[in-house]
Amino acid sequence: CEQESSISLWIYVLLGNILRGIGETPVQPLGISYIDDYAQSENAALYIGCVQTIAVIGPAFGFLLGSLCAKLYVDIGYVDMETVTITPQDARWVGAWWLGYLIAGAITLVSAVPFWFLPKSLPVPLVKHDSSCSPDQTRFIKDSPAMNHKIRPEEPANLHLMFKEFVPTLKNLLGNPVYIIYLCVTIIQFNSLIGMVTYKPKYIEQHYGQSASKANLLMGMINIPAVALGMFSGGVIMKKYKLDVLGAAKFAFGTSLLGYFLSLFFLAMGCENTKVAGITVSYT
Repeated sequence: CEQESSISLWIYVLLGNILRGIGETPVQPLGISYIDDYAQSENAALYIGCVQTIAVIGPAFGFLLGSLCAKLYVDIGYVDMETVTITPQDARWVGAWWLGYLIAGAITLVSAVPFWFLPKSLPVPLVKHDSSCSPDQTRFIKDSPAMNHKIRPEEPANLHLMFKEFVPTLKNLLGNPVYIIYLCVTIIQFNSLIGMVTYKPKYIEQHYGQSASKANLLMGMINIPAVALGMFSGGVIMKKYKLDVLGAAKFAFGTSLLGYFLSLFFLAMGCENTKVAGITVSYT
């Protein structure tokens, strides 16, 4: 008989992902803002491209780590492996999915140690004039409500004031058509990316008869490095040609349009469906 566990273990996974999200969220907005404020204008695009590239290379190592962990039995260390008669190629095999969290968590803690030695506050940089901005863009930035906010690093954060300014700031953002369009484009791009990362390994398993470990290995060695190379190349091109805001928008539009047309070739590719009794073939 099967004994049902009285503890919902999925809650621990949910809490772990919540904590991970809390730690990961500030990296993109604060890190990119820091680079844009403190780096020279002609180098900011390259630095941001490097940050985005590293952010994509991380999942590549994650897939490789997942491939190694998937070859280990889920209860490794608790059961005698000589008594396990199934192999990773067996559909009943469950890999040590939890081991990757422990390894990645330990590496994250170690990598966070150098941040403790950074200064408590950084000097406020002098106002820089960006020659790549047109007079209209410069006037738009100067007239922005955000420029009227005086930063006082020595004062402690006032939560009441932060919540009071949150609604007007959100209203200004939602009323900015450029920001809304960029947000919609980002949502569409991440929908396609998440769909590929989530379901492509399973597709490789089912249609090409590969194990979970090999599917993760292929994802980490082929797809992710290509995305990382594209991000780094974009940063190099923007630095070399010193693209302004309008030039960067045209460059992004052209590359996105080219990627869309290249994606149409996927419609002509495919393989035969796996023979499953009662679904793709009859029982007789």
